[in-house]
Amino acid sequence: MKPGWAPFSAAPPPLTITKPPLRKSTKIKPAMSHFSTIKTELRDPVALVAALKDLGQTPSEAAQLLRGYQGQTQEADLCCPQADGGDIGFRWNSSEGRYELVTDLDLWRLPIPIERFMSQLTQRYALHSILNSASAEGFIVGEQQLSADGSIELVVTRWQG
Repeated sequence: MKPGWAPFSAAPPPLTITKPPLRKSTKIKPAMSHFSTIKTELRDPVALVAALKDLGQTPSEAAQLLRGYQGQTQEADLCCPQADGGDIGFRWNSSEGRYELVTDLDLWRLPIPIERFMSQLTQRYALHSILNSASAEGFIVGEQQLSADGSIELVVTRWQG
């Protein structure tokens, strides 16, 4: 026999399995939220509303509830209602100083994917931000052209006296 080993003489204790009593639960598990939040660099509400209008949306600038899957809702500061639910909203993130897009991606029904929508929205937002800033600085739009590749060329002028 090896040192430190003792012969096994007793049988192991019997294994006792106890089941918890069955309980009928009256609680209904809430459905998981289908809402997605997408970070953006959009900070100016005036330019955001103008960009959304350019894309054919009708933004409501009052805080309201977005509609999602099976009647779920999320609050947003700016809402673009959609015909079949799946509203598109923007919520102000005060800690980051920018808007976040909030929507139920399972109910996305626009004719373009979300990535293309965000690209177009960002371009129109940039255009309106530039136009607003240029106007505030006394510039006038001399020329604005949309190229075949989708880029926008903008010429602004200002008379100095």
